[in-house]
Amino acid sequence: AIKVSIGRLTFPLESIESELQLNGFELLPIKSSHILHSASLPMLHRDPFDRILIAQAQIENLSLVTADQHIQKYALSWIW
Repeated sequence: AIKVSIGRLTFPLESIESELQLNGFELLPIKSSHILHSASLPMLHRDPFDRILIAQAQIENLSLVTADQHIQKYALSWIW
Protein backbone atom coordinates (compact mmCIF):
# COMPACT_ATOMS: atom_id res chain seq x y z
CA ALA A 1 0.00 0.00 0.00
CA ILE A 2 2.85 2.39 0.79
CA LYS A 3 4.53 1.68 -2.56
CA VAL A 4 1.25 2.43 -4.37
CA SER A 5 0.76 5.68 -2.45
CA ILE A 6 4.24 6.92 -3.42
CA GLY A 7 3.85 5.81 -7.05
CA ARG A 8 6.35 2.91 -7.03
CA LEU A 9 3.64 0.35 -7.80
CA THR A 10 0.54 0.89 -9.86
CA PHE A 11 -2.57 -1.17 -9.22
CA PRO A 12 -5.85 -0.64 -7.40
CA LEU A 13 -5.34 -1.15 -3.66
CA GLU A 14 -8.76 -2.71 -3.28
CA SER A 15 -7.59 -5.65 -5.44
CA ILE A 16 -4.45 -6.42 -3.44
CA GLU A 17 -5.94 -9.25 -1.37
CA SER A 18 -7.47 -11.03 -4.37
CA GLU A 19 -4.28 -10.57 -6.42
CA LEU A 20 -2.17 -12.06 -3.65
CA GLN A 21 -4.49 -15.08 -3.41
CA LEU A 22 -4.62 -15.53 -7.20
CA ASN A 23 -0.83 -15.61 -7.34
CA GLY A 24 -0.42 -18.03 -4.45
CA PHE A 25 0.97 -15.58 -1.89
CA GLU A 26 0.19 -15.96 1.79
CA LEU A 27 0.14 -13.02 4.19
CA LEU A 28 2.22 -13.69 7.28
CA PRO A 29 1.74 -11.95 10.61
CA ILE A 30 4.60 -9.99 12.13
CA LYS A 31 5.49 -11.74 15.38
CA SER A 32 7.30 -10.31 18.37
CA SER A 33 10.23 -12.62 17.54
CA HIS A 34 10.56 -10.88 14.15
CA ILE A 35 10.62 -7.46 15.78
CA LEU A 36 13.17 -8.51 18.39
CA HIS A 37 15.38 -10.16 15.76
CA SER A 38 15.24 -7.06 13.54
CA ALA A 39 16.85 -5.07 16.37
CA SER A 40 19.80 -7.47 16.47
CA LEU A 41 20.54 -7.30 12.73
CA PRO A 42 23.70 -5.50 11.63
CA MET A 43 23.02 -1.92 10.49
CA LEU A 44 23.50 -2.65 6.79
CA HIS A 45 20.02 -1.27 6.11
CA ARG A 46 18.25 1.38 8.19
CA ASP A 47 14.67 1.04 6.88
CA PRO A 48 12.65 -0.46 9.77
CA PHE A 49 10.07 -2.09 7.47
CA ASP A 50 12.78 -3.82 5.44
CA ARG A 51 14.59 -4.89 8.60
CA ILE A 52 11.41 -6.60 9.84
CA LEU A 53 11.03 -8.36 6.47
CA ILE A 54 14.67 -9.50 6.67
CA ALA A 55 14.17 -10.79 10.22
CA GLN A 56 10.94 -12.55 9.23
CA ALA A 57 12.64 -14.21 6.25
CA GLN A 58 15.53 -15.39 8.41
CA ILE A 59 13.37 -16.74 11.23
CA GLU A 60 10.78 -18.39 8.96
CA ASN A 61 13.41 -19.62 6.45
CA LEU A 62 11.80 -17.75 3.55
CA SER A 63 13.17 -16.11 0.40
CA LEU A 64 12.57 -12.41 -0.25
CA VAL A 65 11.79 -11.12 -3.72
CA THR A 66 13.87 -7.96 -3.93
CA ALA A 67 16.30 -5.98 -6.04
CA ASP A 68 17.37 -3.93 -3.00
CA GLN A 69 21.14 -4.29 -2.72
CA HIS A 70 21.06 -3.38 0.98
CA ILE A 71 18.75 -6.33 1.72
CA GLN A 72 20.90 -8.64 -0.40
CA LYS A 73 23.85 -8.03 1.97
CA TYR A 74 22.12 -9.98 4.75
CA ALA A 75 22.35 -13.73 5.32
CA LEU A 76 19.12 -14.79 3.65
CA SER A 77 17.80 -16.23 0.44
CA TRP A 78 16.56 -13.65 -2.08
CA ILE A 79 15.18 -13.77 -5.61
CA TRP A 80 15.39 -11.16 -8.37
